[in-house]
Amino acid sequence: MNHIHGPGRQMDLEASRTRVREASEAILRRTGLHPHVGLILGSGLSSLAGEMKDSVSIPYAEIPHFVSATVEGHLGELVMGALAGLPTMLMRGRVHYYEGYTMEQVTFPIRVMRHLGVKYLIVTNAAGALKPEFRVGDLMLITDHLGLVNMVGLNPLIGPNDPAIGPRFPDMSQAYDPGLRKLALEASEELGIHLHQGVYVMLSGPSFETPADLRFLRLIGADAVGMSTVPEVTVAHHAGIRVLGISGISNSAVLEPGSPPLSHEEVLAAGQTVVAHLAPLIKRVLGMMEPQGGEAPSALQ
Repeated sequence: MNHIHGPGRQMDLEASRTRVREASEAILRRTGLHPHVGLILGSGLSSLAGEMKDSVSIPYAEIPHFVSATVEGHLGELVMGALAGLPTMLMRGRVHYYEGYTMEQVTFPIRVMRHLGVKYLIVTNAAGALKPEFRVGDLMLITDHLGLVNMVGLNPLIGPNDPAIGPRFPDMSQAYDPGLRKLALEASEELGIHLHQGVYVMLSGPSFETPADLRFLRLIGADAVGMSTVPEVTVAHHAGIRVLGISGISNSAVLEPGSPPLSHEEVLAAGQTVVAHLAPLIKRVLGMMEPQGGEAPSALQ
């Protein structure tokens, strides 16, 4: 077996840095915006991009080293503009590991966000409810995740570590930033939006879970299940980006044989209900993040 030694690892790091720089430069040629916030929209949630002001849209296919989204409900374009007055880099759709991409490709946009100056990442997804009290259209503030995909050897940080980005062994105990979660809870109360809190679990997909899968996931403490988010959050947290995660409940998970089958069409339809609550919540959180008199809100200090 061939092993990569010091010089080879350095070449890998230099190649990675070059790809990030090339993508960043291509984006800046289309817009001079240096984003403060990154935002990733999950299945069926792309309409939130319509809230952007003075926006420029760039298809992923026109950005070096970005890969194309292949799943319905993920348009595959970057939208640069202002949201709630803050310069924002919005991903209108994401790519997933189950599409056949590597974890490096799935998380590459996060590296670009960091290079462009993003300090805060809001990541959203469509998720299946594992708690009976969750209803389609509800929102769940992610307090933690179960990274089963990370645990089985698909952690996106596997490989040479770039110490200029983050440590070799990052602490993941507060991957979902407590200060941002506090702002989200305050914003939801102010807006009268009920915001559940819970643990998100990622499976690789693309098949939906069996009833036995779902009973196991409930047993180990998961509240909602999906096929994304954990890789992006892992890479963002490693890079020092503060993360807020929100799941839109798109379906009630099937727990017994004989229940009606799940479909992606159901997930997309639920997105219309979810985004009606998600859009004002995100805008309010961003408004609360905006520094007042040069100082960040106390929850973020």
